[in-house]
Amino acid sequence: MGLRLLFDQFSDIQGRIDIGGVRQAGTAPGYDDGVAVIPQEDWIPLSRDEADRLRPDDATPTSMVIELVDQQLPVFGSDDLQGRLDTATALDPLEGRWPRRRLACTVSEPGLLTSTEDSTTGHRIGLHVDNFDRLPYSTRQNGRRRLCLNLGPGPRYLLVGDRDIKEICRVLGCDQNGYYPHTDDLRRYVAEGHPLWCLRIRLAPGQGYIAPTELAPHDGSTSGAQTWSLAAFWLG
Repeated sequence: MGLRLLFDQFSDIQGRIDIGGVRQAGTAPGYDDGVAVIPQEDWIPLSRDEADRLRPDDATPTSMVIELVDQQLPVFGSDDLQGRLDTATALDPLEGRWPRRRLACTVSEPGLLTSTEDSTTGHRIGLHVDNFDRLPYSTRQNGRRRLCLNLGPGPRYLLVGDRDIKEICRVLGCDQNGYYPHTDDLRRYVAEGHPLWCLRIRLAPGQGYIAPTELAPHDGSTSGAQTWSLAAFWLG
């Protein structure tokens, strides 16, 4: 079935989402042993037909859906990091409609093709899948989705692959019920030349997403931004 993007009218997302290919980082500086999966940077705007292909239908479980959300934010000074952190601490972004806990806040400098670092090495890991719920292949689709909000001051992007990690494992032949999908499976999939497209979704301050990050190859990006931004994350 694959991941799906929830939207009402195409005009709601038109001009906000690009699509492009991926590659392995190779000799790109700062990446994890050259094998990290990163955008190829051949972005083109998402077409109406491509958007319709990603639209969920009545059979799509919520756990497979990416939703774009908006949150009214206070007015901050351009360098007010503490005010943004305090706001993230106090926020209940979905107003009690969804059990959640705040995971972290991350400050990202501008100009990062991908933003997530391995804290043990300081290297960026590229597109990856989360593993908060530690679910095996057979129940991976039951993992909790994650909520992210951009608290600014700069814009940032959600990068997300168009195939989920269960599809990737099926292609690789590691779809046994007791198998635990991993970012290494994504890297092997790309290294073997299998198809993967990457969406780049722009998040202005106050915008965010709810996404199945245990299923979706994903990362953040500040490529093209002129200033830093703070992302706050909740696990639902």
